[in-house]
Amino acid sequence: MKLRRTPDPKAEVAMTPLIDCVFLLLVFFMVSTTFNKAEADISFALPGTAEQSDSVEIPDEQIIQITEAGAVFLNDMEYDPSGDPEMPELVKTLERFRQTAEANKVPAMITIAPEDNVRQQRVVDVLNACTAAKVANVTFAVGDSDEEDY
Repeated sequence: MKLRRTPDPKAEVAMTPLIDCVFLLLVFFMVSTTFNKAEADISFALPGTAEQSDSVEIPDEQIIQITEAGAVFLNDMEYDPSGDPEMPELVKTLERFRQTAEANKVPAMITIAPEDNVRQQRVVDVLNACTAAKVANVTFAVGDSDEEDY
């Protein structure tokens, strides 16, 4: 007599509870996380030039002195002692002075006070520095205030 074997039942995994568990975990993580703002949505202001409604008292003019040796002094500070005709330090300082004057709504004025025996090329170099800094109000001082006219 031949016995028949009953086939072994196949093991099956129920998918419905597994899918339910995955969706519950997904909802839990979505609710528990915090969303960061995108960088484009963050409002901020970059530093810039602040304009004022009223003028602020700053020196009306800056005095550039040129010595016989060719040294250039702006308010008693020496600039570009190497004798460079481009004068990059003086140009940067004059640009900052002009920007400050514009922000305060006052004209930027420069007075050039050369000594008597200054080479004219050095005076032209200072004028070129004023032009490079876009300073339009440039005047010359004539003679010393110490000397008496006869």
